[in-house]
Amino acid sequence: MIVVTGAAGFIGANLVLGLNARGITDIIAVDDLSDGTKFRNLAEAEIADYLDKDEFLARVAGGALPKVDAIFHQGACSATTEWNGKFMMDVNYRYSQTLLEYCQNQHAPFIYASSASVYGMGKAGFRESRECERPLNVYAYSKFLFDQTVRRAGLDQAKSRGSGQVVGLRYFNVYGPREQHKGGMASTAFHFNNQIEQDGECKLFAGSDGYGDGEQRRDFIHVDDVVAMNLWFYDHAEKSGIYNCGTGRAQPFNDIAKAVIAWHGKGTAKYVPFPANLVGRYQSFTEADHAKLRAIGYDRAFLSVEDGVKRYLDWLHQA
Repeated sequence: MIVVTGAAGFIGANLVLGLNARGITDIIAVDDLSDGTKFRNLAEAEIADYLDKDEFLARVAGGALPKVDAIFHQGACSATTEWNGKFMMDVNYRYSQTLLEYCQNQHAPFIYASSASVYGMGKAGFRESRECERPLNVYAYSKFLFDQTVRRAGLDQAKSRGSGQVVGLRYFNVYGPREQHKGGMASTAFHFNNQIEQDGECKLFAGSDGYGDGEQRRDFIHVDDVVAMNLWFYDHAEKSGIYNCGTGRAQPFNDIAKAVIAWHGKGTAKYVPFPANLVGRYQSFTEADHAKLRAIGYDRAFLSVEDGVKRYLDWLHQA
């Protein structure tokens, strides 16, 4: 039995389907379906059971959960604009601690979603090391603090199968199928597609932080690559640690716009003033450092923005 938290969300739903593609259907899907529209993300999936996130946590705490083979912990409040620190720490930090303790007691692999937001402005680089970590908001802090919990317990070191694998994946800018419920927090590719369909213009930020119009750069990673990395670690239970989950290649927002415009065969880019409230709080450059990941043997190639956006828009517009 495998547990996927956040299973009706963006990455969680794609991970469930990735497990299904391997013939794995003994899956407990955990989420909060207060937004009932998210059920669509699981409509194609095969699962054994669904549990609300609060009921699941109660079962874990009460020892009423069947023995599980692994937990993929994708559930979280991912809104970087959320400033209710108590809520964020309860949902992102304490919840994760409880599941980590459970997995260690059960000697079950625990693969969880961290975030590249822990690097802040990235002025010290994007290596998985303490000196590079400078979170700018409470969401990033909640992810950083849990990573620190893993480190303090020495759980980021290599493990053998059955002895409690722990892997934290620092997601960079993920895009792809099944993110529509995220609204304003959905990817740039999703929003650019909608903008081209509605008024024929991709709206990008004008120049900032020394970058030209639309030239701010992020490490954009397709969700298929994220799923592949999760499953690779599941296959390699002797590997533990905290790793970057990005392509290792920063590309400008202009490249996303060009890919969307090329797919539609129409449209233009429009540059809007950089928002004053984002000055000093915006990652104008991110790029995953792959040295640690490649050193443990992960050699899979990543989709470029051009190929990834095409794959995504093909999916969005399928009949």
